[in-house]
Amino acid sequence: MENKTFYNEILTDHNLHPGHKHALDDANMVMEGVNPSCGDDIFLNLKVENGIIADGSFQGDGCAISQASADMMLDLIIGKTKEEALELSDIFLRMIKGEASEDELELLEEASVLKDISHMPARVKCAVLGWHTLGEMIKN
Repeated sequence: MENKTFYNEILTDHNLHPGHKHALDDANMVMEGVNPSCGDDIFLNLKVENGIIADGSFQGDGCAISQASADMMLDLIIGKTKEEALELSDIFLRMIKGEASEDELELLEEASVLKDISHMPARVKCAVLGWHTLGEMIKN
């Protein structure tokens, strides 16, 4: 029960008080991510300098899970290289499939509380929206 309470507190905090939900005027990478099944729609904004994600934000609308997940993702990737961010995205997506190791989950920090989303198939696309958008943005 304690884990579920912890999960709810983190999710609620990131949804109600997102630290990264704002415009980022000097972003040099911007991509829209859409979840057509539920209407979640975000714009991921990154400022990348010398291969390092110097700053990031998101804008848009969606459910608590999509918004909180995007905010947690940005907490994690700002200050990392694009390659490190891709690796974290890969770990997150494998976590949702139940394929990440305990050591890998530690690398995800707070985002690891979303691991049980895999048991809620209708919410998986919500949780991965920001992460998929990040992966597409960096790979392209």
